[in-house]
Amino acid sequence: MNHNDIEFLLDNYLKGKTSEEEDLIITQWLESDLNPQQDVWTGMDQASKAQWLARVYDDIHQTIHAAKAIPSKRYLWHKWVAVAAAITVVFSLYWLWPVIHQDIKSSPVTQLTVSSNQKKQVILPDGSQVWINSNSVLSYPQSFKGKLREVSLSGEAYFDIKHDIDRPFIVHTGKLITTVLGTAFNIKEDKSLQTIVVTVTRGKVKVANGPDQLAILKPNQQVIFNIPDNKAIQAETNSQQAIAWQQSDLLFEDITFEQAALKLEQRFRVKISFENQKIKDCRFSGSALSYDKLDKILKVICAFNHASYTTKKDGNIVISGQGCN
Repeated sequence: MNHNDIEFLLDNYLKGKTSEEEDLIITQWLESDLNPQQDVWTGMDQASKAQWLARVYDDIHQTIHAAKAIPSKRYLWHKWVAVAAAITVVFSLYWLWPVIHQDIKSSPVTQLTVSSNQKKQVILPDGSQVWINSNSVLSYPQSFKGKLREVSLSGEAYFDIKHDIDRPFIVHTGKLITTVLGTAFNIKEDKSLQTIVVTVTRGKVKVANGPDQLAILKPNQQVIFNIPDNKAIQAETNSQQAIAWQQSDLLFEDITFEQAALKLEQRFRVKISFENQKIKDCRFSGSALSYDKLDKILKVICAFNHASYTTKKDGNIVISGQGCN
């Protein structure tokens, strides 16, 4: 890639004519260690990024095409810094293009679209789990590389993020940037109300509007961001109500007791273990209503599979008994 190629790429990016892969190339470079303002870039909204890139593009254009001249002493120091930044962009992209291009090719972006009256669950490359509500879109890479784990959401989803102190997890939703290390939270973008609501069920979450921090949320707290007014309100809330959309009738269609226990663990946030392998392997079919309590469900399943259960002091549940024949 020569200087003209780099200029052409940035020009198309500013005009919105680049492909998804080319967008990722620009973004990945700017978020790499070569960028001394990495935190500032990550915190910018799309408009600010475009404005900053426009200035860089102008400097690159002048650096490549303008006739060389001896600078006057009257030039301000910040002008020298801008030109130096432009030259850095040119040469860094020039030398790093093959590496970045190959890195992006090996990590394509997956876009998961959930249609009306559907819900989906996905396990991300780092082991984090996401439950996506209807009429929503989640975009994520097939592998997380570098110092950040970033995804984009349009709509509503519940995130249960695997802890990684060295790689923050970031969710982009419209103007908002939600940053965590390892926690559980819900994001709901309501386009009809023109709001974005972030609610925390476990851990701590930072919510920002571009470079402006809006809130640090703890469990049972939420921030409601009004998009047109560009304002946010922080409030106490019942986080379980915010994720009630996850609740639906449980279906057990020819599955093992162990597989059923995993579903119950996710629904009721408990730990279920078995005394022996035989009980785990018992297969059955059935269903439970969304409002059924855990005790009622376990009594029915255990009775069907000749088993019993005990709830420990820590809340964990142990399944015991002879199991199925």
